[in-house]
Amino acid sequence: MEVAKITSRGQVTIPLDIRRSLGVSEGDKIVFVEDGGRIFITNAAKVAFANLRSSFVGEAERLYLKNEDDVVALVDEVREKIWEEKYANTD
Repeated sequence: MEVAKITSRGQVTIPLDIRRSLGVSEGDKIVFVEDGGRIFITNAAKVAFANLRSSFVGEAERLYLKNEDDVVALVDEVREKIWEEKYANTD
C-alpha cells in the first residue's frame, strides 16, 4: 500500500512503484474510474486502446480478412483509391 498527500491545489504525487505498475511517466494521462463507491486509477492510453480494440470486434469477419496478407491487400486497395481520388484527375 502506498500513501500520498494532497496539496492545497489538489495535486498528488503518484508514488514511483505505482507509476511503474500503471506504465505511466511524465506527460502521460491517467483515468479515475468509480466502481461501487471505490475509485480506481488506470493508464488512459491503455483504456483508450482497449475501447478501440473492442470497437473492432467482428470487423475482420465482416471484411472477410483471414490473415495478414488479406489485411495488407486491403490497405493497398484503400491507398490506391485515395491516391486516385487525390491525383488521378489532375489533368
